[in-house]
Amino acid sequence: MRVTFLGTGTSSGIPVVGCDCSTCRSDDPHDRRLRPSVFLELSDATRVLIDTTPDFRSQALRFGLTGLDLILFTHYHADHIMGLDDVRPFNFFQKSVIPCLGDASTLAALRRVFAYVWDPATPKGGGLPQLRLLEIAGRFSVGCVEVVPVPLLHGAHPILGYRLGDFAYLTDCSEIPSSSWPLLDQLDVLVLDALRHRPHPTHLSLDQAIEIAARVGARRTYFTHMCHHLPHAETCASLPPGVTLAHDGLIIDC
Repeated sequence: MRVTFLGTGTSSGIPVVGCDCSTCRSDDPHDRRLRPSVFLELSDATRVLIDTTPDFRSQALRFGLTGLDLILFTHYHADHIMGLDDVRPFNFFQKSVIPCLGDASTLAALRRVFAYVWDPATPKGGGLPQLRLLEIAGRFSVGCVEVVPVPLLHGAHPILGYRLGDFAYLTDCSEIPSSSWPLLDQLDVLVLDALRHRPHPTHLSLDQAIEIAARVGARRTYFTHMCHHLPHAETCASLPPGVTLAHDGLIIDC
């Protein structure tokens, strides 16, 4: 499986609008972070997107996405869903409906936010994304890979991470419930939320993420959803072996 990090920033992205801090002014391209998403190319050529950020159109163009077979949603916050309408070109070129999978609350939010897509009064045609919403009820298969939903807490809000084979993607989490830990055994790659140094009510701090990475024990751990308080080079230099910050455009095989 090939994983492309389309975005690794927090909800505001980096640079942050109106900010003059050293990270937002940095010349290091690793410090420029779009909203968080990954694109997975499975060994059987199935193409899976996790979350459709407000930057999705720019991400698809920048990283050369030419097809899309499935979308997995972690939750319904704006930085994870607001690019959904921009999947329309894939509908057109592929001449197919794109399945969108998430928990019940996320699917309800998609129907509410993008109500025009399912409104019978909306004129039909090429101007609408063609989507099929499917509620996740447990493990399921995508192409050649089993997908394991990993329940997480984003503050008090239950959300989903995902494990596909030996790869797990856990963004926007502040806690891993005890029942989810066994789902993370024997990972090759862990991608984990790490917002900033200071504690946050709905995200892991850097120190908390380091502790979880050590407990999971994946061969490689990449942090994502970083804010501008974590400059790339300086932060990476402080991390333990096998742990690093991801960056936009990073491609890994697992």
